[in-house]
Amino acid sequence: MAECGRVVRRTSNHTMDKSIILPPDEIFRNLENAKRFAIDIGGSLTKLAYYSTVQHKVAKVRSFDHTAKEARGDKLYEIAVQEEVTARLHFIKFENAYIETCLDFIKDHLVNTETKVIKATGGGAHKFKDLIEKKLGLKVDKEDEMTCLIKGCNFVLRNIPMKLLFTLSMRTQSSGFRTHSQISSLTSWSTLDQVFPLSRLRALLTKTKRFDELLQLASKGQHTNVDMLVKDIYGGSYSTLGLTGDLIASSFGKSATADKEFSKEDMAKSLLHMISNDIGQLVYFGGFFIRGHPVTMHTITYSINYFTKGEVQALFLRHEGYLGAIGAFLKGAEEDNPNQYSWEENYAGSSGLMSVSPDMSPMQRARSGTFDMLEMDRKERQLVKLPLLQDPSSYIPDTVDLTEDALAREYWLFCFEDALDGVVKRAVASQPDMPEAQERAEKFRQKYRHKLQTLRHQPFAYGSLTVRSLLDTREHCLNEFNFPDPYSKIKQKENDLALKYYLKAVKSLDQLEWTERQFALVRGVLAGNVFDWGAKAVSDVLESDPEFGFEEAKRQLEERPWLVDCYDQWFERLKGPPHRCALFFVDNSGVDIILGVMPFVRELLSRGTEVVLASNSAPALNDVTNGELQILTERIAAMDPVIQDGLRDERLMLVQSGSSSPCLDLSRLDKVLATVVRERKTDLVIIEGMGRAIHTNYYAMLSCESLKMAVIKNSWLADRLGGKLFSVVFKYEVPAGKLSHDCSASSPL
Repeated sequence: MAECGRVVRRTSNHTMDKSIILPPDEIFRNLENAKRFAIDIGGSLTKLAYYSTVQHKVAKVRSFDHTAKEARGDKLYEIAVQEEVTARLHFIKFENAYIETCLDFIKDHLVNTETKVIKATGGGAHKFKDLIEKKLGLKVDKEDEMTCLIKGCNFVLRNIPMKLLFTLSMRTQSSGFRTHSQISSLTSWSTLDQVFPLSRLRALLTKTKRFDELLQLASKGQHTNVDMLVKDIYGGSYSTLGLTGDLIASSFGKSATADKEFSKEDMAKSLLHMISNDIGQLVYFGGFFIRGHPVTMHTITYSINYFTKGEVQALFLRHEGYLGAIGAFLKGAEEDNPNQYSWEENYAGSSGLMSVSPDMSPMQRARSGTFDMLEMDRKERQLVKLPLLQDPSSYIPDTVDLTEDALAREYWLFCFEDALDGVVKRAVASQPDMPEAQERAEKFRQKYRHKLQTLRHQPFAYGSLTVRSLLDTREHCLNEFNFPDPYSKIKQKENDLALKYYLKAVKSLDQLEWTERQFALVRGVLAGNVFDWGAKAVSDVLESDPEFGFEEAKRQLEERPWLVDCYDQWFERLKGPPHRCALFFVDNSGVDIILGVMPFVRELLSRGTEVVLASNSAPALNDVTNGELQILTERIAAMDPVIQDGLRDERLMLVQSGSSSPCLDLSRLDKVLATVVRERKTDLVIIEGMGRAIHTNYYAMLSCESLKMAVIKNSWLADRLGGKLFSVVFKYEVPAGKLSHDCSASSPL
């Protein structure tokens, strides 16, 4: 959450002193490249939306001509960092009291825009129409509020499906948040920041001027000192009507009978309960009235649960306050058809869902909620669901929700903070010719550490907190400071080295009889997966022992029976007819892809199975990218006729996944990949690695056979699962209704 400088209010209810400091790099980011605006003005808060183009660095690889250079042992490919331009959506929330100064700031910093009209919605659009037109010189075009809300909600649900919805567990108010998957459309809605009676009652009863002040008071109050409960009337519960004794019978009821003064804190708590219960009969809740405030959400949850006898669930939307502005923006951008693209939240530029916790310092409380930001970047390729998901509506990528698992949350937050020094070191090393790299790396460190600290206090700040979201946030922060591929040099070195051993590895496998070879191939994939620079236990070994290689990794693997061991079922399946087509989501560069995956792929091709290799579209850790895989496969094909024939006959295809994460969300894959999977009648999906097969997709149910392979390279996780470092997960599953070789019952997760 961004903070502004010292604020001195004027007497006007919508202006403030011009001395306020609004740093454009923190709040109105990239304003000089803004193209289009929309605004949603509520009773107390304004939400601004604008579109900009952002210049950023990307890492590209280009193959060398090896006909002349191979003999001298030169590198396989070169790495180039290039500038690219992409589209970004910015959404900013601030109090109406700041609107005049913010409009002045926008006008002063706006450089190039062809925009002549600003779309506006919300109850305040009419009130501030003249001010907006005067300050920005744009014509205000008002849009229907409900239409904008629904349009905005559907857009965000489609593009941030797993991060948007959550419920509040009745077990606890502080940490019992459960996240939900997507909902196809919005059918019932309440804009809670439009509750005007609340503003008037707030001022009358508590003398507070800002909503945040009311929330802070309420966090210290006890509503039972003011409200009359059922037990105050009946001495206990009223069983005839099924009313418990702690149920509120009359809000502020005790104030009518007690001859005493009530504290502002108790009055504030009672007021929030009254408003929340009054509106607590809807389904979806939005607006900054809620804004991560557990008291309000808990009251609404209780009300919904009580009056529907548990049949209806209250769902809270993390980006609730922006939906009107998003909808208004989309109405104004229809000629550009933004829905033809996929968008992704940029965690580096989003402030997340904040709360006025009683643990915050007075200065933090005074400034909390002043400015909130949400940023979304346009993806270059359209993302769709994997056609092979058994039930797309119930698919949840992540295995563990850290908002619910406090022990796991504390460990992983510590783990990511502890790894920061290593990430900074590799980021700087990836750009040796750039003297300012050290300074940018330190800024990355500060930003990511701040994100981790925020998540310690507010685990639900970015929706569901998972290992995937922690990894993705780190990647976004690295890109923010122009480190598009910190592991590029490591990948290049390991790819060059592994290629030298490829022929020796496949010749050794070819000499084995069929039964022995099948196990050796699986063991090779697992050994290759050990080479993961994202795992500290492995990176420490690789840095301290440069001679650690493929054979050493094999010796590190646990002996059978493995932690999850479905190898016998897989082996029996191999005795049957070959699969039509296997989709293989690959993991790391170097030994993993070259000495582990490629021999396994070679065997599938030899059996008559077509293979689609899906790799990341953009860098993440030392994972192989599609660009790198194209070069590596061409080089391997020059040595191996099986791979060469597969490429020539298009029985081996290399397709980008659409992902730039060490994990995998099967509901957001490149549309081209989904088309290939469907056209090839894919009947086997192989997912490799901890990020893709353990942290995500461990419970993913597919409509075809699946194989999930990973080595546990984290001691804490291995211990929790009842294993040890380098324990093996080999999970083979067959959909219900087919000949079952499923051994998922042995799962420790």
